[in-house]
Amino acid sequence: VQLQAYGGGLVQAGGSLRLSCAASGRTLSRYAMGWFRQAPGKEREFVAVISWTGGTPSYADSVKGRFTISRENAKNTVYLQMNSLKPEDTAVYYCAASGGGLVPVLESEYDYWGQGTQVTVSS
Repeated sequence: VQLQAYGGGLVQAGGSLRLSCAASGRTLSRYAMGWFRQAPGKEREFVAVISWTGGTPSYADSVKGRFTISRENAKNTVYLQMNSLKPEDTAVYYCAASGGGLVPVLESEYDYWGQGTQVTVSS
């Protein structure tokens, strides 16, 4: 599975962005899909995950109520809608696919990773 994340950019605090993650090589319909992010000088951290059925989304506390993960299996694409962005959301965002677990939150549970897309939130 090849994953391509895109949609990042520069946005002012309080603004919105929608990230997309498109897959090729295999259908994503049986994979849980997650988003992670890595800020400069920090370790990569979990952001959100959605089960292969499209239900049971789970979020990091830091983004809960502001970010929404969704998927369109027919388009082999997963989205991360990010609202009310804050400067601390600045990071490279990665999408990932997991063939095991309903809503995995650990990096080690993921089998495939995209290349990342930069999100920069200015104050």
